[in-house]
Order: sequence, then C-alpha cells, then structure tokens
Amino acid sequence: MTVGGIAGLLAAVAALLLVAFLARPLLKLARVLEEVRLVVRDFGHSLVPIMTELRGTVTAANSEIEKVGVITEDASRVTANATTVARNAAELTTLFRATVGGPLVKVAAFSYGLRSATRRGKGGDR
Repeated sequence: MTVGGIAGLLAAVAALLLVAFLARPLLKLARVLEEVRLVVRDFGHSLVPIMTELRGTVTAANSEIEKVGVITEDASRVTANATTVARNAAELTTLFRATVGGPLVKVAAFSYGLRSATRRGKGGDR
C-alpha cells in the first residue's frame, strides 16, 4: 500500500464516520418534517368546515346589520317627523294666542266687568 492509498482509505473512513454522525439528526429531522406535514394536512381538513361556518356567520351578521340600518333610517325619519310636528304645534299655539287669546282675554275681562257692574247696580257689593 502506498501513501496515497492509505490517505484515500483514511478519507473514506472519515467520510463514512461523518455520514454516520449526520444520519441520526437527519432521520430525526425527517420525522419532525413528517409530523409537520400531518399536522398541516389535519389543519387543512378541519379548516374547511370552520370556514364554511364562518361564511354563514358573516352572511347572517351582514343581514342583521342591514336590518339595523333600515331601523336606524326609520328612527331618523320618525325623529324628523316628530320635530316637524312639535314645531307646527308651537307655531299653532303662537298663532292661536295671537289671534284668539288676546281678544278672548279682552272679552273675559269685559264680561267680568259687566257682571261686577250689574251686581253693584243691584246692591250686592261682592
């Protein structure tokens, strides 16, 4: 055997030891990657029903939000109508007071004065 043959034999043994040393971690890494693959597959299978249920929930929530929007619009219209009615009632009260209230007070005062005068005239001072 020559020096080159011995060096080649030593290099082969070193390579064999390196492969043997790295084989165990590589096998463990392969097992971990297989477990990760199984977890991802199971997650994908369980995710489909969850996504289907979530889509139904979102659809129902959107429907309810639309209903709330309609109710809010109706409430806004009712509030606007109530404001208009209150404003009209205030204007009607002001108009009634201006047109009927003043003369009605004058008529009441006149009739009171007339009654008082007729009672004094009859001799009853009350």
